[in-house]
Amino acid sequence: MSTAAPLDAVATERIMAILAGVPDPEIPVVSVVDLGIVRGVRPLPPAVLITPTYTGCPATLAIEMAIRSALDAAAFGNVAIETVLSPPWTTDWISDKGREQLRDYGIAPPPKGSARHSLRESESVECPRCGSADTLEVSRFGSTPCKALWRCRGCQEPFDRFKCH
Repeated sequence: MSTAAPLDAVATERIMAILAGVPDPEIPVVSVVDLGIVRGVRPLPPAVLITPTYTGCPATLAIEMAIRSALDAAAFGNVAIETVLSPPWTTDWISDKGREQLRDYGIAPPPKGSARHSLRESESVECPRCGSADTLEVSRFGSTPCKALWRCRGCQEPFDRFKCH
């Protein structure tokens, strides 16, 4: 049984605002909140609930450390960090703001709802650099396990795309 006091709505909102400033270590232009890694805050026992983009994501420890540092700096040292694997992370959890940040950074985010209907990702993918839909998947494996490598036939530039799941 936890002896920590439960978090109220104000504390929960403050924690989410703090975590909205914690960047993803592999894609620093998007926060762990906008990427959908932070699932929420449980009031009792107090905990931030996170889900990595992949179960074996190599950045999970770095994400936990960055969240811990941000919580400690804001006097939320009593708030635990728990990894929740079920249900698994989905690209549908990326916020609209996060999708725009990814696109601006040169990563093509899947459209909202793609994870529900397209495991093979057969819909066209828009190049985040020039906007062309004349693109081609080069490899299922990109710079990180959660991304695939694509190439635009219009501008000839390679780009990463988040895999739908």
